Amino acid sequence: MIRILLSAKLGELRWTQADLARATGIRPNTINEMYHEFTERINLEHLDLICEALDCEPSELIVKEPNNLKKVIHTRNGSLISPDK
Repeated sequence: MIRILLSAKLGELRWTQADLARATGIRPNTINEMYHEFTERINLEHLDLICEALDCEPSELIVKEPNNLKKVIHTRNGSLISPDK
């Protein structure tokens, strides 16, 4: 599972979502979706702006954690995506 650690990073720096939106020019709704991990996609330009504003690396904001339930099944003929997505 991919996790977005924006809330932790903002808390560490004592920034609000509004502070980040002002510093980057990214819409507050977009920041909020990332903050609460609702977003399904991340714009690379936004990620670059956020990293620049927070003086951090992308690896500090996005991490991969092990999945409890595997969604990809490996077979002899290749890989399949489980229907239980």
